[in-house]
Amino acid sequence: MSQTSSRRPTACLALADGTVFYGMGFGATGDTVAELCFNTAMTGYQEIMTDPSYAGQIVTFTFPHVGNVGINPEDDETQDPVAEGMVVKWMPTDPSNWRAAGTLSDWLARRGRIAVGGVDTRRLTRAIRQQGAPHVALAHDPEGNFDIEALVAKARGFEGLTGRDLAKGVTCAQSYRWDEMRWAWPEGYLRQTEARHRVVAIDYGAKRNILRCLASAGCEVTVLPASATAEDVLAQNPDGVFLSNGPGDPAATGEYAVPMIRGVLERDVPMFGICLGHQMLALALGGKTQKMNHGHHGANHPVKEIETGKVEITSMNHGFAVDSQSLPTGVLETHVSLFDGSNCGLRMADKPVFSVQHHPEASPGPQDSFYLFERFAASMDRG
Repeated sequence: MSQTSSRRPTACLALADGTVFYGMGFGATGDTVAELCFNTAMTGYQEIMTDPSYAGQIVTFTFPHVGNVGINPEDDETQDPVAEGMVVKWMPTDPSNWRAAGTLSDWLARRGRIAVGGVDTRRLTRAIRQQGAPHVALAHDPEGNFDIEALVAKARGFEGLTGRDLAKGVTCAQSYRWDEMRWAWPEGYLRQTEARHRVVAIDYGAKRNILRCLASAGCEVTVLPASATAEDVLAQNPDGVFLSNGPGDPAATGEYAVPMIRGVLERDVPMFGICLGHQMLALALGGKTQKMNHGHHGANHPVKEIETGKVEITSMNHGFAVDSQSLPTGVLETHVSLFDGSNCGLRMADKPVFSVQHHPEASPGPQDSFYLFERFAASMDRG
């Protein structure tokens, strides 16, 4: 192959407005359509790609060193990547980490996910910030043959995330038990053998590390599918109920989730929600949610707890937010983002029910927000 042909772009990202970014493809071949977001985290690309909350999205990584520590099965947040694809500045180098069990490119190829490197991610990130999360088509062809008009048309034809219930596509097929605790040196993942509380976790796209944090807080966890009813939940005789993270529009998922949540609330069972679970709890309590311009995606988001003044460095991944002005009397705002003042937490004034928008299990602080799991356990102790 000549030097000229070897430099021919093998991947392209076509935005719905007709803008096209070219680069070098890796991972799987083919094309896909999705909403485009950017993530500012400096580590954790494997956890990001396997986070079910990214269903229907392609992730632009603002940090250029993506792929440099390889991949390993311990870092998956679910069985397979859920994000539709990835966009990076530099092509991945050979992994340099003692835990690496393979390369990012091979892992993506095996899992059917497309990636493109060599893209001006600064320019792309500015476009997302200024214009909002665009609809895009991402294509990888080793021969570099692209029908740009067709790709732009696909991007324009993407239905978007508003009004879409994506939780049913990423939830578990049937209930199961979880007893694996957080990773610890040098043992790795240990099992919970002395649980104090029975917790039902509703899986709207649950990350494994959330379940590990519940187990580490002394919980025996039973995971139920997103479609579980209040009767299904209460039949487990739980000491507490957890509402997980997940993708899509909370109002759409809330069509079946809100009645379940309200049914459980009538029994005064302690409840804790994260991310999508936070948004749907707000809906169940009478609040509203709204689509954000480009969302919050990263591991450097400062969140303030209003009652204590404590500031936590948190991980976030959401494109919808709770409208704090819509929260009814008796529902208190507990946390706010110091980036834009958006709502990041709530609690009921008269019941042991609370939730947060950020991800306390993701450890960017690294332990700033673990207290939330202990708070949930304490509410069950009192119950």
